[in-house]
Amino acid sequence: MLPLPVAALIATASPLSSRPVIMVLAGAVLVGVVAIGTRRWWQGWLAERQVQPEPPRSESLRNRDERLKLALWASGEQFWDYDLVQRRLYRMRADETAVQTSDITVLTRQGEVPTIHEEDLPLVMERLRLHLQGKAPIFTSEHRMDMLGNGTWVWVRARGRVVERDAEGQPVRIAGTARDITASRNAEYEHRIAGEVMRSMNEAVAVLDWAHQFITINPAFTRITGYAEDEIIGQPMTMLDSDQHEDAFFERMNRELRLTGRWSGEVWKVRKDGEEILCRIETNVVPDVSGERPLYVQVLTDITEQKRAEQELRYLANYDTLTSLPNRSLLSERLSRAIVRARREHGHVAVLFIDLDRFKDINDSLGHATGDRILRAAAARVQQTVGTQHTVARLSGDEFTVVLEDINGLPDAEDVAQRLIHAFRTPLNFGERLELAVSPSIGISLYPEHAQVPTELLKHADTAMYQAKAMGRHTYEVYSETMDEKNRHRAILASALRRAIDRNELSLVFQPRLSISRQRITGVEALLRWDSREFGMVSPAQFIPLAEESGMILELGAWALREACLTLRSWHDAGLEELSVAVNVSATQLQRGDLQAVVARTLQETGIPANRLELELTESVIMANPEQNADTLRACRRLGISLAIDDFGTGYSSLAYLKRLPLTTLKIDREFIGDLTHDSDDEAITSTIITMGQSLALKVVAEGVETWDQYEFLRSHGCDEVQGHWVAQALSPDQCLRFIREYYPGSGIRVAS
Repeated sequence: MLPLPVAALIATASPLSSRPVIMVLAGAVLVGVVAIGTRRWWQGWLAERQVQPEPPRSESLRNRDERLKLALWASGEQFWDYDLVQRRLYRMRADETAVQTSDITVLTRQGEVPTIHEEDLPLVMERLRLHLQGKAPIFTSEHRMDMLGNGTWVWVRARGRVVERDAEGQPVRIAGTARDITASRNAEYEHRIAGEVMRSMNEAVAVLDWAHQFITINPAFTRITGYAEDEIIGQPMTMLDSDQHEDAFFERMNRELRLTGRWSGEVWKVRKDGEEILCRIETNVVPDVSGERPLYVQVLTDITEQKRAEQELRYLANYDTLTSLPNRSLLSERLSRAIVRARREHGHVAVLFIDLDRFKDINDSLGHATGDRILRAAAARVQQTVGTQHTVARLSGDEFTVVLEDINGLPDAEDVAQRLIHAFRTPLNFGERLELAVSPSIGISLYPEHAQVPTELLKHADTAMYQAKAMGRHTYEVYSETMDEKNRHRAILASALRRAIDRNELSLVFQPRLSISRQRITGVEALLRWDSREFGMVSPAQFIPLAEESGMILELGAWALREACLTLRSWHDAGLEELSVAVNVSATQLQRGDLQAVVARTLQETGIPANRLELELTESVIMANPEQNADTLRACRRLGISLAIDDFGTGYSSLAYLKRLPLTTLKIDREFIGDLTHDSDDEAITSTIITMGQSLALKVVAEGVETWDQYEFLRSHGCDEVQGHWVAQALSPDQCLRFIREYYPGSGIRVAS
């Protein structure tokens, strides 16, 4: 029985379109076979084969029969013949399973038309209608059919035509051929998918023949290599090879391909424009259709930028970007390897920790850009001095480390340290006609004498470097265990200092200043003292640097300023209203603290006149950041207080900045006062400072005056005030008050209780 849509089409067909034709369409669509022969021949042939004994035939008939069977076998197609009147389908195909004999067996079958898939049926019937109406010379279709009636759909390609009509010209029989194309259609589908995937891939794909010549490429291949398809098809793969690889490299590649059927690796290739690119290549061997000659499928990925990025990241992870020296990470790795070798060979390794003296002041005064140029010049100087056989690293800031290998012991390390110090006596060139003298402080530690592991060696060298700075800088020190004791003591001392204010362990002493012209005490300098419960009296030279490093100087400085002003307030209340007080200010207070606000608040709380307060700052403090500090000092000066520059003559500030700063007082450093009347150079320097101060309308104060001759020299050269043990030592507030009241002007005789 025909499917319902086909039967309906036949029942309603016009004479011209004919229902037999529609029935033929259904048969052709459902079975998908192609016609050969006539209906009579077909039925007679079937009858002869299945019912009657074969009668004698002529030789030509037998030859035709053999050729028919051979055609069936060779084409792999089925022949079908559909009787539109009887609605019977006849099929014939060669038995391809019977391969044991030379005779070709033909299988036949007759019955109803197999079912066509409902999605394909409308198109099949439309094509059949066109053929039956004479609008298409033949009927062709590709559609799905259930050939076995078990719900399994196969794709068939059917081709046929009307082979018999009745007396009225209506089709009564249609015949043709059909082929099962399920496998080829699936293969074609997969091929289309593979082609689309290949076209859309970012990786370059190329297929090469057995002779390693290009067969096909994808668009990504053109994008990466620059070669279009027509430029590369048929060309050998070697046209892309780079000279960076030797012939042996490609021989190993081909050998692995032959043995394993695949190869992967990184290969330099040359683009059409001559640029060399690094490619990651995956090559697989794929046999051709015959299975005899191999095809090669290559997938190329341009990893040039990726490799450059990896190298850059590796560089950033191991090298300092400013100086191009190894950084802390690479230093640790190399030091570890050096220790392993030294342990195996019973040798020595030395670590030199180098810090540039006062580099922060240089960096702040000249700017960070100039500071970076100086660091680069310093790095080159160190590397040039120690040689390329030793590792020179930059840890951070102005800190450098040298790892010395293959040395005989400490003398070799000290020799290198001495050569470094000598090398830095020559100023560093950091620009066109620009140079600057910089000195290093160096600490030395040695394996195995001082430590066994890298971290301890670095730590001990760092400790020795700080000891070198404490010894006056521009020198080197070798690590010893006593240095650790000093560091531990400093740590304990710093902890105790944090509790000093709460325990009332801090106090102020005051050293009077004598006005030479008026011969009376007109002011005092407040000095901070610490009487610790654990350590007793601690020298300011010890605890002031600790307070600076820890940041506690802000709290200590504010406390000292308030206590000095409160003491002065009590002296004013006692009738000494002309007295003034000078208080020292540190670099941290000037740069990190809100100095102007602290001073204003202290003046308001204590009620002393602003013109009776003087802040003392050293040259190095002011010049650490001259522009910013100048603004802060101007703000303080607007409050009405005085500003003094302490230890003048020992720093490196320029007179131009001295002129621009809102100063009121110059204090000559005691270094020049000690040898007055004995050293002509100190006399010349002191007299010059006095003259310069007077020309700038500044009050000039000499500190450290201890003899009458020193006083007389200063008086004769016009110095305004003096202070020192010749006048009075630093006194407690009560002692200082009594001293001021009992001071007798005249020949220098003083009475102090």
